[in-house]
Amino acid sequence: MHTVKNAKNEARGYFITFEGADGCGKTTQIELIKKYLDEKNIENILTREPGGSDLGIHLRKILLHYENPVSNVAETFLYLADRAQHIEYKIKPALKEGKVVLCDRHTDSTIAYQGYGRNQSIDEIKHLNSIATQGLVPHLTIVFDVETEIAQKRLKGEKDRLEAEGIEFHKKLRKGYLDIAKNDPKRVKIIDANQSIEEVFTDTKKVIEELLNG
Repeated sequence: MHTVKNAKNEARGYFITFEGADGCGKTTQIELIKKYLDEKNIENILTREPGGSDLGIHLRKILLHYENPVSNVAETFLYLADRAQHIEYKIKPALKEGKVVLCDRHTDSTIAYQGYGRNQSIDEIKHLNSIATQGLVPHLTIVFDVETEIAQKRLKGEKDRLEAEGIEFHKKLRKGYLDIAKNDPKRVKIIDANQSIEEVFTDTKKVIEELLNG
């Protein structure tokens, strides 16, 4: 395994986040990208939010499967607590070692779900995100965009708290992600996830190669 080198032949880490509404297919794509990097012998780790740290595993259970009502504010702070722990003990060390970090959801999920979906202040969420991440921003964020109705049909089995929200909630999420991409086009790239898995993978691999080879 080797690390990606910069122009000075120094190892550098890359932080890549994968985003999109439930049913967009991002989990399948992140696993395919990990396999692709492994085959190229590029050091990488696959992680997720919530649940990317030991503490986060316990927070994930609460966030996705707690059966009693959770206030919108409490929900937001639980995600932020998970993120702060994740950044400090997993993401930053991996980047320091020159690894490519593939993260299934990150700060943009909180803006989309708690900001657009729960109607909380987006400016406040951005400020809180900056505290939780210590100012660390992904080098690349890939948003898998798919028609809401199609995404909902893709969800199989028992749904978690957020997957079980109504169609209007998920339409808000899609709008949120499209707005995020529009406001930060250099970092955030939209992938048409209405395509086949193979076509989506080809498009995803292309934008990642552009980052790693840039």
